Amino acid sequence: MPLTNLNSAHLTAAQVTAAQNALADLENALSAVNVNLTPEDRQRYGSINEQNKLFVNKVKDYRTSNPNLSVSDVDWDEFEKDFASRRVFDSLINRLDALSTKLKGAKILHDYDNYQSALADYAYTSYRAGTGADGYETKYNEMKQFFGRSGKTTAPPAPENP
Repeated sequence: MPLTNLNSAHLTAAQVTAAQNALADLENALSAVNVNLTPEDRQRYGSINEQNKLFVNKVKDYRTSNPNLSVSDVDWDEFEKDFASRRVFDSLINRLDALSTKLKGAKILHDYDNYQSALADYAYTSYRAGTGADGYETKYNEMKQFFGRSGKTTAPPAPENP
């Protein structure tokens, strides 16, 4: 017998609404800084790697400790704002990524539970269709399309988990 009900925790309607409202609030709060880069822009500007982050941090450290050694051609106020924004965005991204990973895990367990229940229903439908019970042959014929046609297959392919 397969394991089922791996995740029996479900959000209430009020919790779903609260989460959706919180996401809408977050989207609104961040709308001023949202930028949709084209694939070409992403390629052109990229993301600075760890070595270059260390370089930027070193320049900031020098600017903070020895401002007289900083070039006057740089808009240092903007540099500071960019630096602060980068830190905030990095923190937000890390928190959102962690939340996304947890939500994906919960979804995977619910997907698995649904799949196992669907397999049980299909097995029962197959049995009932074999006995000639009313309606089951039609249901069976509509459901069997999800199963392989070569050889004898007793279950559809396992669900994909993103």
